[in-house]
Amino acid sequence: MARFELKLPKMGESVAEATITNWLKEVGDRIEADEPVLEIATDKVDSEVPSEVSGILVEQLFGKDDLVQVGQTIAIIETEDGDSPVTETTKVEDVAVPAEALEIEKSIEEVKETVSSQDFSGSDKFFSPLVKNIAKEEGISLNELESLAGSGKDGRVTKEDILKYIEDRKSGVVQTPKAVQEAPKVVAETPKAVVEPVAQKSQQAVPVSVNGADEIVEMDRMRKLISGYMVASVQTSAHVQSFIEVDVTNIVKWRDKVKAAFEKREGEKLTFTPIMMEAVAKALKDFPGMNISVEGDYIIKKKNINLGMAAALPNGNLIVPVIKNADQLNLVGMAKAVNDLGNRAKAGKLKPDDTQGGTYTVTNVGTFGSVFGTPIINQPQVGILALGAIRKVPAVIETPEGDFIGIRQKMFLSHSYDHRVVDGALGGSFVKRVAEYLEAFDVDRDF
Repeated sequence: MARFELKLPKMGESVAEATITNWLKEVGDRIEADEPVLEIATDKVDSEVPSEVSGILVEQLFGKDDLVQVGQTIAIIETEDGDSPVTETTKVEDVAVPAEALEIEKSIEEVKETVSSQDFSGSDKFFSPLVKNIAKEEGISLNELESLAGSGKDGRVTKEDILKYIEDRKSGVVQTPKAVQEAPKVVAETPKAVVEPVAQKSQQAVPVSVNGADEIVEMDRMRKLISGYMVASVQTSAHVQSFIEVDVTNIVKWRDKVKAAFEKREGEKLTFTPIMMEAVAKALKDFPGMNISVEGDYIIKKKNINLGMAAALPNGNLIVPVIKNADQLNLVGMAKAVNDLGNRAKAGKLKPDDTQGGTYTVTNVGTFGSVFGTPIINQPQVGILALGAIRKVPAVIETPEGDFIGIRQKMFLSHSYDHRVVDGALGGSFVKRVAEYLEAFDVDRDF
């Protein structure tokens, strides 16, 4: 027999950790090679971790809702074949340890377990996912976190605030709040005294149907994350919008003419989205000031143009997969990328890295019949473009022989941008350039 260490796999260059959401196998269960063992979640994507070997699950090193770093061992699988590519776990010889030391170690572990399992949901204050993750990793309790004076809007604790607090605490400049200092003793003697008040507070916060007819449903994990992201974005960026109407009659006619041949040759459906994405990528090259992000008082100019495309999931939630280096794709490549990410999003097959690294986002509100919208910026980006529904409308058509009224296909583009770093001239000029590319579409082009 050999023991194999199942580790949290690398999920992309920008993904360093994940949360265990569900164990699909329990201790004692038989596991086949490539069979999923557990489900994990990053900030945006849920996925499964398969086993690399066949065997019996003998140990789970983490529980549900635990945060795990990439490369950490999460389970031990006992294999039947000693020749399998496994990692032998080191056997530690029994060492005589004083009873007092064991008791102290047990108390410390209980404290660490209580702190690491906190999700801070019992707090009335808002904490961003990043701040909560840092607090968990550094062993900062809810009481300690709530005691911090935040420098963000409405006293919100920022990344800089918590990092400074951690540095000061290590250097002895600040003292841990008294309530936190006493926590180890309370937990070691009567763990329930710590756990029960939090549970009671959570229970009291649950709304009650007055008439008995209303259905009360708790948000799922992804909706809670989305809710936090949206609130944080509004609190962070100074949102302002610009709108422009675009005549896309030529694009509609061209697509109607070539979509059958496109699908036959490429094996892909040709929607309007890749055509719009192509125009946005060109405009970002013309206006690099929109292809930036903000970190505190610093502006980061992005070298690559990575377009996020907001996609609705079957359960009603939203996800934003990213088309990397979109400016380097021709229309065929753009269509393949849009269809691939869209299909995998609907099927729940996106990888964590598929949603990372976006520099600008496009959302198609026209899919649901909306004429235009005012989307919220996907942090830390500084702009997001909403594509409205394409409609037949009466319009004035200018010709050398005079003006006349005709039926045209038109749509609205709604541009939300961060007024902290993007002024109206840049925000308006950018969306106008997108419109110009769309209206100048070459109807004789090949795909």
